[in-house]
Amino acid sequence: MTAIHWKLVIDSADPHAQAGFWAAALHYREEDHSPLVSRLLAAGVVEPDVTVTVHDRPAWRDLAAVRHPDDPFDPDTDAGLGHRILFQRVPEPKAGKNRLHMDLHPGPDTREAEVARLEGLGAKVLRQVAEQGGSWTVMADPEGNEFCVH
Repeated sequence: MTAIHWKLVIDSADPHAQAGFWAAALHYREEDHSPLVSRLLAAGVVEPDVTVTVHDRPAWRDLAAVRHPDDPFDPDTDAGLGHRILFQRVPEPKAGKNRLHMDLHPGPDTREAEVARLEGLGAKVLRQVAEQGGSWTVMADPEGNEFCVH
């Protein structure tokens, strides 16, 4: 039996801002879909209103993605073929607590520095947790999605 390939998809109000935050937070690479977007625009396959300019290049208006820098990717589309997070625009704001979240493990004795770095990127500390099983910091990304730093 072959393992199933997956990507994490996160609903967002601004997919490109979220991709920028998470690329910096995880030391991932923002995918550059501009060659594909440009080809499809030139061929008349897509309309310009489904695109925006990001980092001075064409991008999908409602989608952005980040990928692990060492994982394989499709050279024609820059889409990651391994660890990948896709951000998709949705009209409604986030409501309630996440049912799924990421835990970041920056390394031993580096949590405080990592929390400070993430705050500098736009994250907010929600609370500190200290339980018998361990301790961590609960944070929120710029759109309010919770994640933990261990």
